[in-house]
Amino acid sequence: MTRFTFFGAAGEVTGSCTLVETDSARFLVDCGMFQGGSEARLKNLRALDFGGDVRGIDFVLLTHAHIDHSGLLPRLAVLGYRGPIYATPASIDLLGVLLPDSAHIQEKESEWQLRHQRRGKAYRGGVQTPLYSVTAAREALKLLRPAPCGETFRLPGGVEARFHDAGHILGSAWLEIVARGQTLVFSGDLGMRDRPVLRDPERPALEADALLVESTYGDRLHRPMEETIEEIVAAFERTRESRGNLVIPSFAVGRTQEILCLLGDLIRRGRLSPLQVFVDSPMANEATRITLAHPELLDDETHELIDWVKTHPDMMQVEFVADAERSRAINTIREGAVIISASGMCDAGRIKYHLRENLPRGECSVLIVGFQAGGTLGRRLVDGARVVRIFGEPVPVRARIHTVGGLSAHADQGDLLNWLGGFRRPPGKTFLVHGEAGATAAFARAIENRLGWKDIRLPQRGQHFEI
Repeated sequence: MTRFTFFGAAGEVTGSCTLVETDSARFLVDCGMFQGGSEARLKNLRALDFGGDVRGIDFVLLTHAHIDHSGLLPRLAVLGYRGPIYATPASIDLLGVLLPDSAHIQEKESEWQLRHQRRGKAYRGGVQTPLYSVTAAREALKLLRPAPCGETFRLPGGVEARFHDAGHILGSAWLEIVARGQTLVFSGDLGMRDRPVLRDPERPALEADALLVESTYGDRLHRPMEETIEEIVAAFERTRESRGNLVIPSFAVGRTQEILCLLGDLIRRGRLSPLQVFVDSPMANEATRITLAHPELLDDETHELIDWVKTHPDMMQVEFVADAERSRAINTIREGAVIISASGMCDAGRIKYHLRENLPRGECSVLIVGFQAGGTLGRRLVDGARVVRIFGEPVPVRARIHTVGGLSAHADQGDLLNWLGGFRRPPGKTFLVHGEAGATAAFARAIENRLGWKDIRLPQRGQHFEI
């Protein structure tokens, strides 16, 4: 018998964490942080209440490095866990950047709240202690153990596991686990087929007693890539003709590297003129370095593009901006610059300085290439705000705002169904996770109608299931 307990990403899209218990092993698949909304802090404080000492967990298996799947690993270690955490080598490299950064953000937020309080200004909720420190994050990194895709590795309690390429971000994987004669499959987050940079997700050619599959976009299809390309070209042409700059807020891991490849390919195909590109995000710079250090994970088209860029250095000049002084200097450029900067939702980091300088200029453009959550500066721009506040000051929005779809790192309904079609027969039980209620319910109906699967469950946080 195997028992699943869902501690996150059940009826929602963050906090991925599943406790798996067999007769001889107790382990976690993912250990993610809850993000967004006023309840996230409380959820994170309660997230690792497994009804006993965390030292009773034998091991952790991590599907990929995104914080909503990995962000509570340092807290797990703070609570006493000292066992191994298995991840792919590329995920381990990314975690070396992402986990300390997560801790740094928490520490800075706490410091800001404390200063606010000392000035006699009440802060709603009081000063929040970080979930973990930068030191704790670095200590947690010592527990990581590499497990390359495609290689079976043995674990305590007679468990065997194997990572398979998921095509979501660098190092992302779906999991095949054999425990006490039962085959368990965890999709993690799955990527789209035929996308820049990464190889396509590997389809499962196996049978499973239980499947946990993400359903983030289980209710929709993404915009075709051809339409996205046309939107990008139109934004560049408009900005070039107006003699302005193009600012691209972008997520540091995955999206920035994808944008660089798209631009390089469009230049190679003659769709865009030669470009001067500034990547102004320390994390994006490091993520790009890590991506190039793992050529085995890149698709053939990306290898060809990298070779072309090297032999045509004048066609796409990319500068990875290191220090703050150089970042400030970019804002003296009045036309022809393409500025890619984080954060992707415009709420933190260097992107805010570039927006402050370029939004008031009608000849400039902003290209929105990712999801913008409600309440963020990016969302206000998408919604058509004519004035926004940056660093407490009003900034008029005269620049053209272009919003493009089709660049999601998550598989849409069509690609999710295609991936599920790789199973030799319907799994014994299928659990839909990592999706809001509407998306998950719609995906369940699509699976039943298209694939004929019957035993589909929609778990909620805290629920137990046995197989």
